[in-house]
Order: sequence, then C-alpha cells, then structure tokens
Amino acid sequence: MSESQFNAGFVSIIGMPNAGKSTLYNHLLGEALAIVNPKAQTTRHRIIGVKNGENYQIVYSDTPGILKKTSYQMHEKMMHFVNESVRDSDVLVLLIDIHGKEFSEDIKEKFHQAKAKKIICINKIDTSNQAELESALIQLKEEFAADVYLSISALNGFETETLERYIVSFLPQHPPYFPPDQLTDRSERFFVNEIIRNNILKIYSEEIPYACEVSTLAFKESPKIIRMSCEIIVERESQKPILIGQGGQTMKRLGINSRKDLEVFFGKQVFIELFVKVREDWRNNQNMLKQFGYDFE
Repeated sequence: MSESQFNAGFVSIIGMPNAGKSTLYNHLLGEALAIVNPKAQTTRHRIIGVKNGENYQIVYSDTPGILKKTSYQMHEKMMHFVNESVRDSDVLVLLIDIHGKEFSEDIKEKFHQAKAKKIICINKIDTSNQAELESALIQLKEEFAADVYLSISALNGFETETLERYIVSFLPQHPPYFPPDQLTDRSERFFVNEIIRNNILKIYSEEIPYACEVSTLAFKESPKIIRMSCEIIVERESQKPILIGQGGQTMKRLGINSRKDLEVFFGKQVFIELFVKVREDWRNNQNMLKQFGYDFE
C-alpha cells in the first residue's frame, strides 16, 4: 500500500450461534461494543464498528448467529441482517467453532456466492488438540473454498493479528466511509438496551431471556451522571412475575448489575429505572419489531 493510497472496506464476521463472533469482533475492534454471553442467539442485530489505521479504515460488522430454522419473524429479520452483511462485504470472515455444529447447504451456498474475499477461521483451538485441528482443516477445505484458512483463539487473541493483516491486505482502494472519530453507527440508547439484555441473559434461564426485549424510554446526561428509564418487554403475563422475582429481588439484582456495567461503559455515574411491560407475541408482530429496530421493508 503506497503512502498516498487509502484503502477502506466492509468486513463481516458470520458463523453459527456460539462460534465466538462477538468475542472476535470486540478483540479486532479494540472496544467492547458487542455483548458476549455463552448463551446462544446473544447477538440480534448487525453492529458496525469502525477501526482506523495508517492509510486504511476497516468497517467491521458483528452479526447474529446463522439459524438453520427460524421460529419467529424476529429470527427472519436477524437472518436478513446476516444476508445484508454478506452482500455488503469486501471481506467475509466465516468463524467456525472447532466443536460446533455443521453448516447447512443453504449457508454454504450463500458463502460461496459472496463476491467478497473469504477468510475461514477455526476458533477455540485452545480447547482442542492438534489431531482434531488437522482433521477439521481437511474437512473445511473440502467443503468451503476460501482465500485464507486460519486457526485462532478469539478469547486469547491467538493469531488474531495475522487475521487482521490479511483483512487489511484485502481492503479495496476507497476513501474512508466514516469520520475518524466515529466508532459505530449505533446510538447510546442501543448500547444501554444491549447491556441490560446481556444481564437478563446472565440472570434468567430457559425461555425468559429470549422472550425479552429492552427499550430505553429516557436518556438524560449531565456532566456527572446519566439518568435513564428503560422498559423490559415480555411476551406473556406469566413471564412478568418471573422477571420481577419474589419481593422484586431479581429485578433489583438486574438493576444493580446493569448499572455497574453501564457505569463502566459510559465512564460516569448512572441512575437507572426499570419497568416491565407485556406485549403479547412481540417476536411475531411487525410493528413492534420495527419499533425495536428490526426494520421491515
């Protein structure tokens, strides 16, 4: 890359649920923008993060895990985010858990049809052995045609610098897409919602986390404190008392944990109010999905 040449491009990280996409995204970006949780389907949206280097700009996209079967209209929209990200990509990173599930033929077809430069990364190799890794590489090279095959550990940062060097080398010549001081295309309220939702994933079990959505109703920032009011949406009346807990204790714990994470994220004191509201079957309601950021064309 010459001194006068500037390269910029969109880099999408895709993969099955729990492959480690958000962990890799945060590591490459150098910022904890995407929530990370061991539960499946943590990421629901396409989250853009911008990284600037000398004569280049990388526009990373974290995406929802690829689902073989969609049960709700929300899932269909999540898969739309994945497809949109694949279409936009200049570089496509397919992240594969070395212990993960197999990809469907539909997913393989979408990957091969993409016009982007393609990188396949086998992740979580710190939990494997050499024989298992070699076997996985042989199988992947038979099933997927890519420009580069890498073995990484997103959690430990193993070979992630090598991955980024390949990404930079694949960027097309193009002026920057975003100003140098812009980190993401998402609002502060979006990250408030995500941080609270991540704590819901941590505290509650079974269906409750997946039946919840978070909406920030008020966000008022002063020099020393941010005051916010947030609504937690559930699908059925029976879910509301579970979320609140006996004597409101579980909701109190959710508020305390979320406040601590929000204070780290924003770097200042946070006051938060949480409310619970029932919206029947919101995951299949197009108007509600649009309101929550799952825009339908």
